[in-house]
Amino acid sequence: MRLITADKISLSADRLSRAYQLLTEAPLSAKFGIIVIAVYIFVALFAPWVAPFGESEIVGRKFQPWDDQFFLGTDHLGRDMLTRIVFGARNTVGIALLTTILAFVLGGVLGILAAVVGGWVDQLLSRIVDVFMAIPALIFAMLLLSIFGTSIVNLIVIMSVIDATRIFRIARAVSMNVVVMDYIEAARVRGEKLPWIIVQEILPNISAPLAAEFGLRFCFVFLTISALSFLGLGIQPPIADWGSMVRQTAVLITFDDYTPLIPAAAIALLTVAVNFVIDWFLHKTSGLKDEH
Repeated sequence: MRLITADKISLSADRLSRAYQLLTEAPLSAKFGIIVIAVYIFVALFAPWVAPFGESEIVGRKFQPWDDQFFLGTDHLGRDMLTRIVFGARNTVGIALLTTILAFVLGGVLGILAAVVGGWVDQLLSRIVDVFMAIPALIFAMLLLSIFGTSIVNLIVIMSVIDATRIFRIARAVSMNVVVMDYIEAARVRGEKLPWIIVQEILPNISAPLAAEFGLRFCFVFLTISALSFLGLGIQPPIADWGSMVRQTAVLITFDDYTPLIPAAAIALLTVAVNFVIDWFLHKTSGLKDEH
């Protein structure tokens, strides 16, 4: 037992050492992206302790200017803007992340299944996806939310189904390149079951492009949810959300008050940071060497 424990500790230390070396070799843009993402995660997890007030607590007059008590002023109801932005990190990013995960589970499983099984299953799923993708995602989401309501559950389910169609195409495309390999045929000849082939043979060989697509898809979902909230069909009050915060404080722009730009900047900064990390990840997994 002691030897096993020592081996596990040594393996963990070795992994941490490799991860640290990988981070030190990362370009400046990737390091910037990782730091930004880490800050957002910290703020989202510890929002109740980071924020100076309660999420929906009215603490002052409406549109109160920046001062020592309210560092970013107050919104149209007298709620602290800094507090709303902090809780917006938890709500906006959390809902976008959950939506992306569900979309990947649905689209990824169906895409791999279509590639492995083929035949009428592939044709049926592909034609259904083609129909969904023929409609612009934002307009389709607005239509469905107007019909079924704008609850958080409906928002997550609708956005997951819409984005699953994009993930289906990616998962199917990369899986089609793997299912024709000899080792897949050898596994079938050995009598391996379909779940085993998918988990043991296909997923390890398509994990890199799917991981990169996860980051890109998160950005698209994050921006779409913010856009829906700005239009009044996304995350509903009194829940703090960056998209709705831009809409609620937009009138301040006419008075040379740049408060509405702060939640907009929070959206843009996270999007840029994620893309920096994705670019670095794709470069590392592609096997390309840096040019000096």
